[in-house]
Amino acid sequence: MRILNVNVTLDSVHGGGMMERTVQMSRALAAAGHQCTILTLDLGLTPERVAMFPGIKIVALRCLSRRFYLPAFSLAKIRQTVASVDIVHLMGTWTLLNILVYYYVRKQAKPYVICPAGALPIFGRSKWIKRAYSWLIGRRIVLNANRCIAITPDESEFSHRYGVQTGRAVVIPNGIDLSAYVARDPSAFRLAHGIPDGPFLLFVGRLNLIKGPDLLLAAFCAVRDEFPHHLVFAGPDGGMGAAMKKTVAEYGIENRVHFIGYISGAEKSAAYHATDALIIPSRSEAMSIVVLEAGAAGTPVLLTDQCGFGEIEAIGGGLVVPATVEGLARGLVSLLSQGDRLPQMGTRLKAYTEQHFPWEKIAQTYVQLYEQILREVAVPALGKAASSDAPA
Repeated sequence: MRILNVNVTLDSVHGGGMMERTVQMSRALAAAGHQCTILTLDLGLTPERVAMFPGIKIVALRCLSRRFYLPAFSLAKIRQTVASVDIVHLMGTWTLLNILVYYYVRKQAKPYVICPAGALPIFGRSKWIKRAYSWLIGRRIVLNANRCIAITPDESEFSHRYGVQTGRAVVIPNGIDLSAYVARDPSAFRLAHGIPDGPFLLFVGRLNLIKGPDLLLAAFCAVRDEFPHHLVFAGPDGGMGAAMKKTVAEYGIENRVHFIGYISGAEKSAAYHATDALIIPSRSEAMSIVVLEAGAAGTPVLLTDQCGFGEIEAIGGGLVVPATVEGLARGLVSLLSQGDRLPQMGTRLKAYTEQHFPWEKIAQTYVQLYEQILREVAVPALGKAASSDAPA
């Protein structure tokens, strides 16, 4: 099968969860023997980065605006790329690239699916642009898709309210490459980032509003005297870094709060293995990928009820709290009072992750869905052919 994944960026630093999902899905589909192409913009696509996708064709358009992910109008390249595949998978919403691909998908009568990944609710900056996009074209892109893929049952319910027909909404969760989180070298990680011996809590993600790092910092400041832990923020600055560092200075806790920037690969794995717990304070998220990363490493989590992963508490792999400073503060105290039971929570989360979310398993679910869609579109096509061949 020839599959086209469309996502605006493969930038490893600023791409976020959508980038990670696109990359891991494409690798898993290619490993399963399918021809996988990624259509994207050229942000962060160094030769070294491209070399990380063996067996996957990368079609990159020049980016004219990083702020709005505005692509150069390489219409012939988009048309040819769409024509060369059997099915198209659009990632996310609010992008001009999706509009351009949608035009050629419809023009060529290609089947396609879309995975908004939590982006249907209008949140964050540029709300008026998002509303205009939805009104002008975005809603049609979602509603005309052969399937709208929700990452969680809650997102599926929202897609129904958005107007997606029941039979066209399916739930396929995020996956995780388990092999990427076996590396552990806590001493080297601490040495590289100046983190002293002793317990610490970890945040992994962009320092921006939707991820809630400011909520976590405020909660930590409120209860900092109740436990000895340090707090490590690992991720690129998404606009909140300066304000957060100012808060740290005002509280005089520069020696306990560490901003280490973006980490990846074995270094990220080592961070998960070194920390007592991962804290995910997101204000809005369909299904947090870093939960799965922590699970692959056997690290317990504290996350908000906006992360689409409430079952974590039910299986004993962590705690779920409201996405507020007060909720996170209570959660920190409750989690750290578990003491010696924290490793057991991590073990339970690891077992749950290994059972339900390896990318090999998730990719097979996608393949089955694509095959079903291709059968569905083939039947009407055969019917039309038979009708045109019938004698007058």
